[in-house]
Amino acid sequence: MSAASPSTPATLALERAGVPFTPHVYEHHESATNFGEEAAAALGLREEQVFKTLVVSVDGDLAVAIVPVADRLDLKAIAAAVGGKKASLADPTLAERRTGYVVGGISPVGQKTRIRTVLDASAAEHATIFVSGGRRGFDIELSPADLARVTDASTAAITRS
Repeated sequence: MSAASPSTPATLALERAGVPFTPHVYEHHESATNFGEEAAAALGLREEQVFKTLVVSVDGDLAVAIVPVADRLDLKAIAAAVGGKKASLADPTLAERRTGYVVGGISPVGQKTRIRTVLDASAAEHATIFVSGGRRGFDIELSPADLARVTDASTAAITRS
């Protein structure tokens, strides 16, 4: 990891687990509201390779969905993937409290509370994918298999274009 890269719970968790990753810092603009698209544009990447971390409530329990920024989360599919019936996006304040990250910088790695995680099946189409490194303006690049292993994620088709 380069000296210019921030140390976050995500990078620390990856280092502890011995998972190789590449940090990518970019300038976050306070006016940005679509953080994943901002990351893809700033890093010169295709949106299919940049994944957003969404915290959802499934039948009252939290789950994490990791999906490409170009796609929309299919709430019925994420509910089914974790054995539930109904899903909705979690309250942002609750998501921040349970993960230890701020919205727009929620990483699937190194969360304060381990939350059941599902990685969209499209991740397997890429040698590496980009996810939040735990801060706005900071992504980490790693293999989908390593991400699934370090987060204990299951894999399922959970998006709709």
